[in-house]
Amino acid sequence: MIDPTAIVDEGAQIGAGTRLWQWVHVLGGARIGARCSFGQGCFVGNVSIGDGCRVQNHVSIYDGVTLEADVFLGPSCVFTNVLHPRAHVSRKQAYAPTLVRRGATIGANATVLAGVTIGEYAMVGAGAVVITDIAPHAIVVGTPARWVGWACRCGETLPAALACAACGTVLPPEATESHP
Repeated sequence: MIDPTAIVDEGAQIGAGTRLWQWVHVLGGARIGARCSFGQGCFVGNVSIGDGCRVQNHVSIYDGVTLEADVFLGPSCVFTNVLHPRAHVSRKQAYAPTLVRRGATIGANATVLAGVTIGEYAMVGAGAVVITDIAPHAIVVGTPARWVGWACRCGETLPAALACAACGTVLPPEATESHP
């Protein structure tokens, strides 16, 4: 489903079952997986997006950003792609790659600076500012983002025992060895 107001440039690859709502713009070099959803007012640059991603309203995914499968991006979260931007200096060759691993969640109005990796199933709180890599399953909040706990694959906060009461998943000890 592609809304009539959406703009999809020639060359863009969009997987089966992906939905583009009002005023979404997808550039020609974008590769979007199957079963994704993009809310109104999104911009998708020349990026790679895995299957099953959910992108809420007014998110811009600029060149240099990669989303693996099943990533959730909350409304108006922000990515950057240049570490030292200047209007009068072209930095297209200096984009710092940003990677959001499988199943990660980035909350509304969070900002992700260029060059970081957000680990699998990590959870970035609303309004957080991510300036360094985030470990898999880590929950981070604040400005700058700081570790406050661990998230299960299903999204629940894990107790100290690292066993989820909702789905039964138990994180192996090595999952937390990279504690931020």
